Amino acid sequence: MTVQTALAQGARLLEDAHVAAPRLTAEVLLSHAMRRERVYLYAHPEQELSEVQRLHYGRYLHDRLKGKPTQYITQRQEFYGREFLVTPDVLIPRPETEHVVAIALKLGRKARRVLDVGTGSGALAVTLALETEAETWATDISREAIALAQENAWKLGARASLVLCDLMSAIASGSMDLIVSNPPYVPLGEKQGLQREVRDWEPGVALFAGETGFEIYERIVVDALRVLTPAGWLILELGFGSRDYVSGLFGGQWQNVQTEPDLAGIPRVIAGQKN
Repeated sequence: MTVQTALAQGARLLEDAHVAAPRLTAEVLLSHAMRRERVYLYAHPEQELSEVQRLHYGRYLHDRLKGKPTQYITQRQEFYGREFLVTPDVLIPRPETEHVVAIALKLGRKARRVLDVGTGSGALAVTLALETEAETWATDISREAIALAQENAWKLGARASLVLCDLMSAIASGSMDLIVSNPPYVPLGEKQGLQREVRDWEPGVALFAGETGFEIYERIVVDALRVLTPAGWLILELGFGSRDYVSGLFGGQWQNVQTEPDLAGIPRVIAGQKN
């Protein structure tokens, strides 16, 4: 089987199964099976696959057809121009979350100590550690997530302190100048309506906040007042349709509360400064 044939067959299988972007997915899976960059496939369409490459490619296609996200198959996802390791123990970093980084760099550039709450893969913490000179901390309730975030920090050369705890429970009062988070915000009642790739594969502890979807927002906004220094910033990613409720959580102890849209005009980030 040649590269060209493998791509054509794989793309057809994925298309018949209504998998999004079938050709691109086939290319990513084949290049992963061959341990080559995607551009190599175009330069060597007539190359014969080895038996091991065929076996790996077939297994990757089978996993994708079952709904396993491509990122969990390749264990790779790009975020803010860097490649992060990902596993089913953590959410797959989304491009939308890069807006949190952009707002953090704009509002919290002078922060000396930064905290990422619910770090998962470490995408936010590692990125901010590399993009700023701040002392960076990150928490997660999952031991597996903490281990993976630490591995990403080592791999990318970032200095970050990882803490296993529930939200900010182990973080000292008045210790952080900037807090960022992409918290769980999906209501439990919406579980069945999610894409199967999300519902069946991504960790529920990082997806579901409770019955309303606002439970984690409520806890973070309250405890951030304890953890932040005066004039410190809290920056949160917003779930779809959550702006009004979450904005209402920022009461009189906050100032300069603002929301920022993504490229589609959807409110994506909310930021508030402690009085």
